[in-house]
Amino acid sequence: MKKTNLIFSFLLLFISSACSQNENYPPIQDFDESSFELVKIIDGIDIPWGLAFTDNDSFLVTDKKGILYHVSDSEKKIINGIPEIIFSRQGGLLDVAVDTNFKENNRIYLTASVSDSNNGSNTSLYSATLSEDNLTNLKQLYKATPDSQEERHFGGSILLKGQYIFFTIGDRGNRDVNPQDINLDGGKIYRLNLDGSIPDDNPFIGIDNSKEAMWSYGHRNPQGIVDGLNDDEIWIHEHGPRGGDEINIILDPKPGENPLNRNYAWPKATYGINYSGSEITKKRTLDGTIDPFYYWTPSIAPSGMAMIKDSQIYSDWSNTLLVGSLSFRYLERLVFDNSGIVKREKLFPRVGRVRDVNISPDGYVYISVEGEGIFKVLPK
Repeated sequence: MKKTNLIFSFLLLFISSACSQNENYPPIQDFDESSFELVKIIDGIDIPWGLAFTDNDSFLVTDKKGILYHVSDSEKKIINGIPEIIFSRQGGLLDVAVDTNFKENNRIYLTASVSDSNNGSNTSLYSATLSEDNLTNLKQLYKATPDSQEERHFGGSILLKGQYIFFTIGDRGNRDVNPQDINLDGGKIYRLNLDGSIPDDNPFIGIDNSKEAMWSYGHRNPQGIVDGLNDDEIWIHEHGPRGGDEINIILDPKPGENPLNRNYAWPKATYGINYSGSEITKKRTLDGTIDPFYYWTPSIAPSGMAMIKDSQIYSDWSNTLLVGSLSFRYLERLVFDNSGIVKREKLFPRVGRVRDVNISPDGYVYISVEGEGIFKVLPK
């Protein structure tokens, strides 16, 4: 009887968590599937974690197990020379990005879980030159320390913006220490110059006992990052605990700003709860920290993100965020304005675990799906 009561209480807690979002945000809607066609470009990639275009019809894609592919003309080639990775539960070869001057320099960027000890691994950022089917001039730009035997929350997403590279590192499963300690890696967004040096106007430059590569802190496990709607912002999403996935907007520092206020609150405040159903904190917001722009309840396990500001191909998709869902196995479209999220749509339900979403240089949406391959979204 006691066991039955415990299960019933747990179900009530889950239902309460799952319904709470409808009080704050529009419910998700189905969309007209007859308006679009999913065309498979390539298959045979088990966990296509990251996707980046080298031109309109060619792209690089990582398999988390430790393989980098170059796909062109619907054929894939393995690229040799990737760093030695540690493939574990959530770790492995993660994101890939292509330099904005790729046609001139053939430079790419990678993130991966690697080790420089005998005690686990941590997230590392690399640059390299793509020379036919090989990587040359491999350079480690940043390595989070210390290594950890935790096999989760590596972050690893990359964004190139102007002369800077932004990248994410999750809290590495050490939520009560890393995200709120500015002297420790983990639970942070970072900004470097493209050569790996630290920009002299980073907000934490000169702050005692801080990681000067930091751009913001108090994050859990950011795995989506895009250029913002405005020039002075980037947008991220991050895996939260149950009922606490978030979209956050990170602004450029303002003159005189206290960098300690660039705090996104994890785990001091969250809309989520532990997976067991127990409480993390009573606080949903916290003075001196930045509230999420949006949060999902129930959690969708967001993975990959792309922003469409304006499109000639998808004419009704201006001011749209596209976010993959691992747990619900669809692509979610979120329409936003200055007030927040105003519409949600469920695209391609049951397509599979959408791992990444990206936009080709000529404006087409591509999605990568675990165990299925890479698909192009074509309007009919």
